[in-house]
Amino acid sequence: MFTGKHVVVTGGSSGIGLATAGLLAAREARLSLLARGADRLTAAAEELRAAGAQVDFRVLDVADAAAVAAVLGELGPCDVLVHCAGLARPGRFLELPDEVFREMIEVDYFGTVHVVRAVVPSMVARGAGSVVAVSSAAGLLGVYGYSAYGPAKFAVRGLMETLRAELRPHRIHVGVVFPPDVDTPQLAEENRWKPAETRAISGTVKPLPAAVVARAIVAGIEKRRFLICPDLSTKVLARFGGVLAPVLNRYFDHKIARIR
Repeated sequence: MFTGKHVVVTGGSSGIGLATAGLLAAREARLSLLARGADRLTAAAEELRAAGAQVDFRVLDVADAAAVAAVLGELGPCDVLVHCAGLARPGRFLELPDEVFREMIEVDYFGTVHVVRAVVPSMVARGAGSVVAVSSAAGLLGVYGYSAYGPAKFAVRGLMETLRAELRPHRIHVGVVFPPDVDTPQLAEENRWKPAETRAISGTVKPLPAAVVARAIVAGIEKRRFLICPDLSTKVLARFGGVLAPVLNRYFDHKIARIR
């Protein structure tokens, strides 16, 4: 189903985005990679091209609405969007500067809005397409240390839930991905800022390889799933979080109390 299709992957220079791009390249998709870091993005595109993929790429900050509209207009109609671009900056609520809260919303939430708004009109016109955005396990349950990041990912979840309903009549598939910690450069950067309490909580779950999340994304698109959960824990949390939240909160509170 991907042969010859134009697939746009944001955050495509590393991690989940690059792993997903590799799988789609193997399925003969025509790729457009978008990311902020020029050097890493160029290296990613060259790596995929060396493997025989058809790849275009652009340096882009998804928080810049005008730039997003211009670049995606230049790249042409998109058949599949895989939106992986995002930032995570943990820290205690009383210690984080206002700028961090603003940046999480601008990049993680409004970045999603800007990219989706740029590609969806042509999908509606054609009556076909797939739009997938990466949220987070922290978009399913409030976690100590994620007062800036978590709400932005909750917002992504809410946006995609609404779009699922609005775009279904146009035969457009909408999916949202809820990965736990994933072994990526982003996680390495995130770990620099984690409070001890957050480390105690996240340390209970081994980070997934990016390839595992990528396989879940590709399968989710092929099967037109809304909930795309790459492991059992997030699948259970996504489906039964309302019931499990009190139990999980007590467990997390116990872990935090031991640290303190």
